[in-house]
Amino acid sequence: MGRFLQMAGLVIGLIALVLQFAITIPASMAAGRGLLGSIVFYFSFFTILTNIAAVLVHASLLSPAGYAWFPAFAGRRMRAGVAVAITLVFIVYSTVLARLWAPEGLFLLCDILLHYVTPLIFVLWWLIAGADGSTRWRDISWWMIYPLAYLAYALIRAPFAGEVPYPFLDVAKNGAASVAISALTTTALFLVLCALAVLVDHGIARLRK
Repeated sequence: MGRFLQMAGLVIGLIALVLQFAITIPASMAAGRGLLGSIVFYFSFFTILTNIAAVLVHASLLSPAGYAWFPAFAGRRMRAGVAVAITLVFIVYSTVLARLWAPEGLFLLCDILLHYVTPLIFVLWWLIAGADGSTRWRDISWWMIYPLAYLAYALIRAPFAGEVPYPFLDVAKNGAASVAISALTTTALFLVLCALAVLVDHGIARLRK
């Protein structure tokens, strides 16, 4: 079951990412961005970056030679961290962002795959085959680097690009206080998910003994 979920996560994740790229770039250029700006725009979404990480984790563990592909993504700490991040993708999108737009056609398909299907597959895989009780509480500080670095990037890029990847990070529209509250809330949620991941990882290890 674990290997099936790995293969499904890899294939579906790759299809979704490539398809999203193929439809985003033309739409972005039609909106006035250049080719390079459109590519940067595509890679400026936490959802895209996290799904890429999930695909790399799956790919890294499918090598019969044992972690020969993308070894940096094969480690137990990385697997758990990606599980936390992609869970955040699902929660924030389904509770906050989904109601802000109504995608259609291929955009709707990518929306479902990247925000619902790939998170579900990855977390199920991690629970079944990825969790082994090896995570430590100190790992949380390592996992926190990703969302904090992303937040810094999005806020620093905003005044230069004149846009933000997510509406709740728009200081010009919402004000600094509102953005700060949104950022702190999201960071706190990520921290809670980190703690939950460690507890679940240890709980699964005890059940397997």
